[in-house]
Amino acid sequence: MAENKNTMQLYEKKILSDEEFPIQMFLNQIRKKGRYFQVHWHEHIELHYVLDGVTKFHINQNTIYAKRGDLVVINSNELHEGISETKKMDACVIIFEMEAFSYELTHQNIIFQTLIEKDEELKRMILGIYQENDQKRLGYKLAAKGMLLQLITYLSRNYAVQILSQSANSKRKRNLERLNTVIQYIQEHYTEPITNAQLAEHIHLSEDRFNHLFKESLGISPLHYMNEIRLKKAAYLLKKTELTISEAAIAVGFQDFNHFGRQFRKLYGCSPSEFRKQK
Repeated sequence: MAENKNTMQLYEKKILSDEEFPIQMFLNQIRKKGRYFQVHWHEHIELHYVLDGVTKFHINQNTIYAKRGDLVVINSNELHEGISETKKMDACVIIFEMEAFSYELTHQNIIFQTLIEKDEELKRMILGIYQENDQKRLGYKLAAKGMLLQLITYLSRNYAVQILSQSANSKRKRNLERLNTVIQYIQEHYTEPITNAQLAEHIHLSEDRFNHLFKESLGISPLHYMNEIRLKKAAYLLKKTELTISEAAIAVGFQDFNHFGRQFRKLYGCSPSEFRKQK
């Protein structure tokens, strides 16, 4: 069984193909603790309104906890991942591109407040949009778009915390694109010895600047990140193949078996052999 090679890429291109309804909506129903989507970024704005349970988001270097009645706003060009803190977590998710709704606000490059707690007006609008989309009565697209326009205006007037210059916004996106290039390179070469200097050269940065950018964006060092990828690949091999533990370690780029065992236990809380026995 082959593993999807694209799972480690940071950039996610969302395609909202319906010009009449450029909104993606769904209900996230999580029924176990743990990560429910991997770290990634995109140009769209993503809203998570928590209906039940507690969820944790890593957004750039910040950790955000959200509970029932809270809204999490993931701005465009922000690295983010979601982790459920409870066995049951439900959230209404709305994804849209500002450009499809407001030329004026698109070019303002507004950064919205990330966590908004228990705002009844936001609750009314978000649940109204979700209800229109769910029931799909005549004119639902027009009604939902109208409510989303109200929501965008409300957020802009009450929860705009920063307006980026065009150059700052471009720099932000360029740095994410550089990181995506690095992640793809690691994904393709993780079985080989890789140095920070190689990665820095790959995106035409000094080693110091590269290390700073990587840690600033992902919160961990490049070596830490590479080891996590190798360990996750090893875990996949232990579950899906008949390779021995030492063969799996070598296959993902570890030469020191003791170091592999220590790092594996640190990430998964058990030894490779114990992990293999788990269902």
